[in-house]
Parts: sequence; C-alpha cells; structure tokens
Amino acid sequence: MKIAVIGGGIGGLSAALHLLKAGLDVHVYEQSPRIGEIGAGIQISPNASRLLVRLGLKPAMDRVGVRPAAVNQRRWDDGRTLQRAPLGPEVETVFGAPYYHFHRGDLAGFLGDAMPAERLHVGHRLVGLEQKGERVVARFENGATVEADLLVGADGIHSRVRHFTFGPEKPRFTGCVAWRGLVPAERIRHLGIEVASHNWMGPDGHVVHYWVAAGQFMNVVCVTEHGTWTDESWTTRGNVAEALARYEGWHPTVRGLIQAFPETFVWALHDRLPLPRWTEGRVTLLGDACHPMLPFMAQGAAQSIEDGAALASLLAKMPGDVAGALRRYEEVRKPRATRLQEASSANRTRFHLPDGAEQQKRDEAMAASGDRSIANIGWLYLHDAAAIA
Repeated sequence: MKIAVIGGGIGGLSAALHLLKAGLDVHVYEQSPRIGEIGAGIQISPNASRLLVRLGLKPAMDRVGVRPAAVNQRRWDDGRTLQRAPLGPEVETVFGAPYYHFHRGDLAGFLGDAMPAERLHVGHRLVGLEQKGERVVARFENGATVEADLLVGADGIHSRVRHFTFGPEKPRFTGCVAWRGLVPAERIRHLGIEVASHNWMGPDGHVVHYWVAAGQFMNVVCVTEHGTWTDESWTTRGNVAEALARYEGWHPTVRGLIQAFPETFVWALHDRLPLPRWTEGRVTLLGDACHPMLPFMAQGAAQSIEDGAALASLLAKMPGDVAGALRRYEEVRKPRATRLQEASSANRTRFHLPDGAEQQKRDEAMAASGDRSIANIGWLYLHDAAAIA
C-alpha cells in the first residue's frame, strides 16, 4: 500500500516510521525547507516513549533527552509543594518505559534522521486534494503531484488536509496567553532547580518549567488568563518586562526564571471544536490536525505518536481493508483523545483558581488523592496504542 503523510513534524515522522516498520510504502511531505520544530520543550510520557523505543530510537532519546525525577505541583507565592509524583525510575519500572523531557527540535531531529532520506520530501506545501476511487491525488505548490492509496494529514493545528477535506474551521481564542523562554543553564545555576517538572499554580495563571537539551537549557512557559494578545503564531517575539510584570508577587524562583530569559515569544492559546469524524474516504487525520488540545496535560505530542502507532498496527493487521482499518482507528483513538482534550481543559480551570475556598479545596484534594501518582496515572501511561487491535 502506498501512503502519503502530509506533515513532517513529530506526529507525521513518528507515524511514518511506524508505517515503514509495518512494511508499508510511505513517503512524508513537509512544507518547510527542512525538518525542525518551532517551540522549545516537550514532554514524552511512557505511553509514547515505549512506542519510540520500539522503533530503535532509545540511544538518541537518551543522548538528548532529560529524565526528570518527579513532577511538583506548587503554590505560586510561597513555593509550597502541594503534590509530588515520581517520574523517574519508579515510573520506568512500573510502566516499562521512561519519562522524557526534550527540546522539540531535538526530538524532530532524531525522528527525521531515522527516516530513509529518499522517503522524506521537504519544500512540499499542499495546495489541493482529490479522491479518485481508491486513490488520493495530492498537489503541491512546487508543481509536484503525488498519488497514494491513503493520505494521512499530520500537518498540525492549521491542517491544510483538514481544510481541503472537511472545509474551513475557525479557531476559538481561549482567553489564555503564553510567554515561553529557553534559559541557558549558566544563567540560573544559582537558583538550584531540581531536575524535575515544576508547575506553579496561582490566580489567573500558572508557570511550568523543566530542563531540556541534555540539561543545557531550562524550558519555561508562563500562561495567563485575560490576555489581549490573539496571535496564534509561536514565532512572535514578546516583551520580557511585560511577562515579569504579570507575575509580580510570585515566588522568587518564578521571577528569577523570567528575568533570565534571553528573549521571549508570546502566543495566544486557541482551541477547536471536536470534529465529528477524522476520515473521509482514503484521507484521515492524526495529532493536532484532528484533536488539538490545550497543553495542560502535556499529551499533545504523545497522542500524535499514539495515533501513528495505532494506525500502522491496524493497517498491517487488516490488509486490503483500508476502510475497515480507518473505521477502527477512529473507534479506538477518538474516545481517548477526547478524554485528554477534556482533561486538559479542566486543568486550565484548576491551575488558575484565585486564592480562596475553591483553591483550598483543590490543594487539599491534590494532597489527598495524588492524581499524578503511579496508581492514578496508570490509565494514561500503561496504554499501548500499537496493541489496540
């Protein structure tokens, strides 16, 4: 079977590698002139890392990744830890795969390196799609035309495949604005920050930070409510002083991280209504193209990796029945992706509570239930997307 994957990001590349491993004839078409990811940090939990390990990528993952010891949920002002859950050896022992922090560019880089060069085509911007019976024809801005038995849209939240297949869709501004910064380690050694994931929760905002790029940089993301910025681009430069002013009164560690930003980028967080279906004929979607989610469960990239593994597994197990495999793909993937979209949205509310009765109830519940504990997170981390059939 000949498969065209549109999009050479984390979801598209990992899907292509799974499809190749399943013995399918797959090519990736990326609109950018080279493989790379905009942004900074990304978290890959065991439900996704086990899939990448099976692709033979563990040496590269260990070379550039960081393995955090834990995730800490903390108070915005005094820094008190409300909940601490393990992410290190305990997680790997129980779930059979490590938890990693990566720089997005590093992750995309080793995924791209694993692809046979002749199957990776950059500079291909999709400008049209047409289905002809059991074939899909894709047309690109550079004049190239490709025919395939199946076309997979892995081209992100602004998916052109989704646009051509299901029509235009207007994103919804959530009211949240984020600043991100990538801080060199030497600028913040005096802060003595543990190799862990830290989430500081406060009134109308939260701050997440963790080490990436083999410990060379600290990835910092500051999210606030009631922002007036509405640009969804990840490449718009922001003002460090503005970000610092928004976190007036927050813990010295939070303010110290922001003060250490060499530069910052600002973007508005948008979401989209769930699609009624992901597939039309011989065209299907994966990752942010079909289930974009707010980044408050750290599962966006992980779910796109799961999508690709599931799709490859089903196509291999149902040879000759593309329609049946795509139906099954939606049946098994959509409920899980929707659950995580809803959980991410709920965390936005939970992380941003103003101090008061509701915040106190949240803090008590975190301390009592340990929602990120090994016992409570098993539904997420134990899942094996490749074994769903």
